[in-house]
Amino acid sequence: MFSEMFFNALTLIGGLAFFLYGMHVMGDGLTKLSGGRLERILERLTHNRMKAVLLGAGVTAVIQSSSATTVTVVGFVNSGIMKLEQAIGVIMGANIGTTVTSWLLSLTGIEGGNFFLTLLKPSSFTPVLAIIGIFLIMSSKQEKRKDIGAILIGFSVLMFGMDTMSAAVEPLADVPEFTGIFTMFSNPFLGMLVGALLTAIIQSSSASVGILQALCATGSVPFATAIPIIMGQNIGTCVTALLSSVGAGKNAKRAALVHLYFNVIGTAVFMIIFYTLNAFLDFTFMHNPANAAGIAVIHSLFNIGATLLLLPFAKGLEKLAMLSIKEGDDEKITEFARLDVRFLDTPALALEQCRRSANEMAYLTLENMTTAMESITEFSQEKKEKVEETEAKIDRYEEEIGEYLRQIANRNVIAQDNVEWNLLVYCIRDFERISDHACNIVEEAAKIAKSKAEWPRKIRDEMTTYSAEVHNIVSNTVSAFIKEDIQMALSVEQMETHIDQINKRVKKHNLKRAKKEKCSPEVGIFINELSINFERVADHCENIALSLLGEQETETGGMAE
Repeated sequence: MFSEMFFNALTLIGGLAFFLYGMHVMGDGLTKLSGGRLERILERLTHNRMKAVLLGAGVTAVIQSSSATTVTVVGFVNSGIMKLEQAIGVIMGANIGTTVTSWLLSLTGIEGGNFFLTLLKPSSFTPVLAIIGIFLIMSSKQEKRKDIGAILIGFSVLMFGMDTMSAAVEPLADVPEFTGIFTMFSNPFLGMLVGALLTAIIQSSSASVGILQALCATGSVPFATAIPIIMGQNIGTCVTALLSSVGAGKNAKRAALVHLYFNVIGTAVFMIIFYTLNAFLDFTFMHNPANAAGIAVIHSLFNIGATLLLLPFAKGLEKLAMLSIKEGDDEKITEFARLDVRFLDTPALALEQCRRSANEMAYLTLENMTTAMESITEFSQEKKEKVEETEAKIDRYEEEIGEYLRQIANRNVIAQDNVEWNLLVYCIRDFERISDHACNIVEEAAKIAKSKAEWPRKIRDEMTTYSAEVHNIVSNTVSAFIKEDIQMALSVEQMETHIDQINKRVKKHNLKRAKKEKCSPEVGIFINELSINFERVADHCENIALSLLGEQETETGGMAE
């Protein structure tokens, strides 16, 4: 007897391992296949509360993880992309979306001799899905097909694990000690505590509900035990978001607390109403054995009911979170808050945040070049200081974006994201170097302003034309980068060729004037230094254009240093 129980326990643990691994592989494949598109939609369509709920439910149903959705929302709130009031609807929807998994798992409980009914059982169709999945992974070169293969394999392993767990616990139905444990858990508070602890440990309500559904195969788990455990599971799933908010801003912590309060209040209201009615009406089904479908029904009814009950009081949940974490002086969101580690599990979403920061960096670079160019003819100490301050800021952008890109590279970046990753790596370097040259130009402008050397009108006009062309190429480069405009990128290449010609002409004229002593040597040095910086700026603009045109790999050797 002991040896049988021991090996059944080993089989149960093995089944649980397959179950959790399958859930991980399937969720990972679904996330990659979505390419961050679902998460990006969350940013834009959450102003309407009902839409936010539906969207949260839809995203969670697709990626099969309410924890992933909630953690992403916490990241959005932390970075200022989403307001706390917008996040509430998504969080409520995520709780509804997670019930889809329990319905999928309930398929294991299908019984009957009918051919078509048997065909619906996972044990009948998952082997076929597994074969298709393996074929897609091994034979396809397209990442999307491989992701679909991973989803099919993950689902198959998940269902195999579920069947293994169910088979392992079935013989325990005749063991009094085993069935006695579930009688003990029929105490509402104890059952709720067990459900919360189990979910908090494995950090997945879908997985803990699946484990409960597998245990139902013994016929020893009455609804009186299952219901409080399910209630606890909804509370336990909040742990992931709470852990994610550690070290985040106050609004992110409030978002995590809203998730907790929603589940705690919803559970408390449900338990009070349900057990009060049970005391008077004595629900007979409470003593009946629970099954997988019954668990799915309860899980869905609770989450949908809690959402309908608390959605009108979303503002109240927000105020409760605000009271829990009060306003302070550290509420300011920095430019780099969007580069949140929570987004790294979705590389496409993380890259989009990098792109937004890189766009800001590009604007700052143009602003810096504009100020530097103006300072050549209208120098002031304020302009010089502004250029230096902006340069320090741009340096910080390169450092922060570069580090975030390195972290993304450590994740499994899919092929289509590699192009964007490479583009950003190259372009932020060139924008930073353009800004370096802006500092060089303003330094020369300071020397020109301090100098008493006379500039002949012809020279001044020539340099004004040159500086205007350089400013134009920077402006076009920034526009091409931000708009991802290929035609504009092609025009930048043409402009760079034109600037090379201007540069040669200016240097030639400068050399002739020096030989004929038509202007002071000091002016000649200023022209030479400005020309060097102007030319380098144009070279870096061309590098960015080439990167946009997808030619950075072949052109790397010729890039300006």
